[in-house]
Amino acid sequence: MKSTAMRALPVVIALASFCSAASAADSEAYPNRPIRMIVGFAPGGGTDTTARALTPKLSERLGQQVIVDNRPGAAGNIATDITTKAPADGYTILMGTIAALSINPTLYGNLPFDPLKDLAPVSQAVDATNILVVHPSVAAKSVKELIALAKTKPLNAGSSGVGGAGHLALELFNVSAGTKITHVPYKGGAPAMTDLLGGQINLVFATAASAVPHIQSGKIRALAVTTTKRSQLVPDLPTVAEAGLPGFEANNWYGLVVPAKTPRPIIDRLHKEFVAVLNMPDIKDVLFKQGLDAAPSTPEKFGAYIKSETAKWAKVIKASGAKPE
Repeated sequence: MKSTAMRALPVVIALASFCSAASAADSEAYPNRPIRMIVGFAPGGGTDTTARALTPKLSERLGQQVIVDNRPGAAGNIATDITTKAPADGYTILMGTIAALSINPTLYGNLPFDPLKDLAPVSQAVDATNILVVHPSVAAKSVKELIALAKTKPLNAGSSGVGGAGHLALELFNVSAGTKITHVPYKGGAPAMTDLLGGQINLVFATAASAVPHIQSGKIRALAVTTTKRSQLVPDLPTVAEAGLPGFEANNWYGLVVPAKTPRPIIDRLHKEFVAVLNMPDIKDVLFKQGLDAAPSTPEKFGAYIKSETAKWAKVIKASGAKPE
């Protein structure tokens, strides 16, 4: 038996070497057919418009067409599940969001996938600026005044829905400030903004794209941005952290991920071309006009960021008692 095993050993080694060489050759030839970029939301939303801004340039650099495949539903869970079950060959990639990659595992629970185990990070794509805006009837012209007001009278805040970035920014605000501003969920950011303009609700943590035109017209009042840095779109606005809640950050980010066992040479190629596109001046300009800041990173930094955001929002969700719709 021992002699037979010894004779078989060179064959096993040769086979392993052949498979390794074949895998390396496949990685070197990558890509040799079109690539599918899955987006977990319907056409026209922020994730979709970001993907469609990037894919033409990405296609040029990769030498193969990158096709956007919209798979909306369950706050990005459907698209994420599809990606985790796809072959780990670089031909299925996901434009993931803070919801799908960091919020949903706690908010939904019992998901058929674990983003931290079943996906491999390539690079963050963008930071999305959200702005804390109030109706002019709200007697607060700063974050500190809003906190003081919220502790003396009932206030409510609209959002695009339970578990969305605007909702969780509110819950983080409540936890950080010790306030109890009531959440009013809508089926999208547009109807929430409509009711804010009409005075039916008091405030919204709104996307820059939806808020800036109404800030400029004077129909709503902006108090602060939710990101760690000031936004060039509204450079005079302080961050929430600057304005009274140190450490506050609610960043509505997107980023590129692939199935977990994708070979590192393929991840490196995708990273190289994706980052090159994000650094193009014309792409930065297109994103900026949507209230987005290009935020390329290494796979390692993006992976660490996903992990830290998952832990952060798990605490907020548990403290707030937020549930999926």
